[in-house]
Amino acid sequence: MEKKRLKKNLLSDVFLQKGVSVPFSITSPLRSFHNMLLMSFMIFSVFLILFLSGVLYVQFSIRLRMNQENQSEQLLKQGGIQLEEYLLSMRRISDALYYNVVKGTDVDYSKLNQEMNLLYEAHKDSLVSVALFSAQGKYIAAVPISAEKKNRKVTEQDWYREAVQQVENLHFSLPHVQNLFDDPSYRTRWVISLSRVVELSFDGRSDSGVLLVDMDYKMIERMMEKLNQVNGKRYFYLCDKRGKLIYHPKIREIYRGHAKEDTELAVAQEDGIHRLKSDGKEKTIVVDTIGYTGWKLVSVLEEGNDVFATGGMLYYVFIVISVTLLIALLMNQVISLRLSYPIRKLNEDLGNMGVKRPTMEEISSYGSTEIVHLGESLLQSLQRIDELTEERIRQQEEKRQSEMDALQSQINPHFLYNTLESVVWMIESGKREDAVFMVTQLASFFRISLSAGKNIIPLSQEIQHAKNYMNIQKIRFKNKFTVDFDVEEEVLSCLTVKLILQPILENAIYHGMEGMDEDGEILVSGRIQEEEDGRRSVLLSVKDNGFGMTEDKARALLEKTESDYSSFSSQKKRGSGVGVINVHRRIQLRFGSIYGLRVISAPDEGTDVQVLLPAIPFTEENQKSLEHGNMHHSTEHFHSGSQEGEKE
Repeated sequence: MEKKRLKKNLLSDVFLQKGVSVPFSITSPLRSFHNMLLMSFMIFSVFLILFLSGVLYVQFSIRLRMNQENQSEQLLKQGGIQLEEYLLSMRRISDALYYNVVKGTDVDYSKLNQEMNLLYEAHKDSLVSVALFSAQGKYIAAVPISAEKKNRKVTEQDWYREAVQQVENLHFSLPHVQNLFDDPSYRTRWVISLSRVVELSFDGRSDSGVLLVDMDYKMIERMMEKLNQVNGKRYFYLCDKRGKLIYHPKIREIYRGHAKEDTELAVAQEDGIHRLKSDGKEKTIVVDTIGYTGWKLVSVLEEGNDVFATGGMLYYVFIVISVTLLIALLMNQVISLRLSYPIRKLNEDLGNMGVKRPTMEEISSYGSTEIVHLGESLLQSLQRIDELTEERIRQQEEKRQSEMDALQSQINPHFLYNTLESVVWMIESGKREDAVFMVTQLASFFRISLSAGKNIIPLSQEIQHAKNYMNIQKIRFKNKFTVDFDVEEEVLSCLTVKLILQPILENAIYHGMEGMDEDGEILVSGRIQEEEDGRRSVLLSVKDNGFGMTEDKARALLEKTESDYSSFSSQKKRGSGVGVINVHRRIQLRFGSIYGLRVISAPDEGTDVQVLLPAIPFTEENQKSLEHGNMHHSTEHFHSGSQEGEKE
C-alpha cells in the first residue's frame, strides 16, 4: 500500500511540475478524441459548405443579374424597334399627305378631303384625327369630319408653336387630351400629336400651314404594357429627351406624388447598361434612344431582388446543402472512427494498466506511427516511474534512518552520563545554582531534540538547541572556549531540518580545538542571501579558531562513502565527522542537492562550516508539507511561490 501511495504521489509530482493535470482522468465523452475529431470535421465541413454556398450564391447572383441586364437590353431593343416602326408609320401618313396632296399644287379641298379619308380609313386603329391649318391657325380640312370646339385657339397649342418655331423638323408632343374637335362618341381621347410646317398654294399664291396627325396614345400604352408584363421585378418607361414622362407603369402615382422616378438621371446617360444609385437605392438601368424623336426608352432593374425566387432556386439550394451536410456527417463519422481508433485503443489499454500492462508488441499493432511512438514513450515513462518509485522508497528509508541516527546521536549515553556526572559534582560542591542551570539546559536540549516527533522546526528553536548544547559543554569544559551567536531576525522565522548545528558544534569542540593551549572561540552566524537565480537562501556559519585542516581533508569530510554513512550508529569516536555528513545528507534529502554543507578550512587558520538552507517561512502548512514526504519537490514549489509573491 505504501508503494502504491508513493507511486501516486510521484505521478502527481511529475505532471504538476510540467504544469498539466494528471492523465487518464478525463472521462467526459465530449472531450474524447473521437468526438473532438468528429466535431472538428463537422465544423470545418459546415464552414466549407457555407463558404461554397456563399460563393455559389454570389456567382449565381452576378450571372443572374447579367442575364437580367442582357434580357432587359434585348427587350428594350425589341420595344424600341416596335415604337420606331409605329412612329415611322405615322410619319409616312404625314409625308403622304404633304408630298402627294399638298405640296406643289393649289389646295384642292375635294381631293384633300378624299386623300385624308383614305389614309384615315387605312390607319384608323392607330389614328384619332388628321387636320390641316393655315399659318394663322384657320381650319382648312380634317378627318374624321367633326365640329371644332369653341374658344380653342390653334395657335396657342404646344404642338403648333413647336412646329412654327422649327419649321424644318417634325415634332412629337407629350401625351395630351385631344381638345380641338368634338368626339362623336363623346369620349376623352389621349393622343400624341405629330406636327410639321407645310407649304400651301392658293390660286398661285404661296402660304404656309401646319399639318397635324393625332396618334392614338393607347397604341404606345399597349406596347409598353406588353414590355412590363415580362418580369415584375423590372419595369420599362418612356420619356422625351428632356425627361418628361410619356409612359410609366406608375405614372398616376408619380403625378400624385406617391412615387418618384429620376428621369433626368436616365436621359443624361448614353445608350447601354448603367449601374446607378438613385433615391438611396442601387439600380441597373438600360437606356435606348428612339430614332429621330429623341425619346428615351428606359428599363429599370432594382438591386437586392430575391434571385432565388426564380425557378424555386432557394428550395433547390436548401436541398443541396442538406444532402451535402448529411453526406459530410457520414463521411466524418467514418473518418473520425478510423483516425481515433489508435488513440481509443491506447486509452483502453492505459485504463486497464492496473490489471495488465501492454507489451511493446501490442503497442506496435496500434497502426499509427505517432500513436505507436506515444505508446512506447508512455510505457517507457511508466517503467521509469517504477524505477523512481523504488528510488523514492529507498530515499524515504534512508531519510528515516538518518533522522533516527541523528536522534540517537543526541541521546548519546556518554554525553548524558558525563553531563549528569557533572551535575552531581556541582551539587556535592555546593554549586546548586550551576547544577540547576545545567539541568535546565539539558531539559531544553532534549525537548527540542524530540520536538514531539517533528523533523521540521523553526530556526529559532534550532539556534536555541545549539545554545543549550554549548552552555552544557562550556560548563563541562570549564569555559575553555567562548561561543557567540550573530543571527539575523528574519533567519529565526525560517524553517529547517532539526539537529543540524549540534553535530557541527560538537565537531568544532572535539576536533577543531582539542589540544589547544589558548582558549577557543566559536562564532555561530546566520543571514539571508540572494542567489543568482533569484532564490533566497539561509546561510548559517559555524566558525572556530582551531587547528584547521587541509583542503583535501575538508573536502573528504563531506565525501563519506555509503558504508561510512550506514555504519554511523557503530561510530564511538566523538567528533569523527560522521555527524557532519549525516547533517549534509539529511539537508539534501529534504531540500535537494543544491543545499547542504560546505567546509572552508586551512591549517592553523581554523574551520568555517557553512550550512545552506532554502529561505522558507515556518508555517503549519509548510511544516506539514515537508514532514509528509514531498522532499525537495515541495521545496521547489515553495521557491516558485515565494518568487511570485515578491513580484506581486
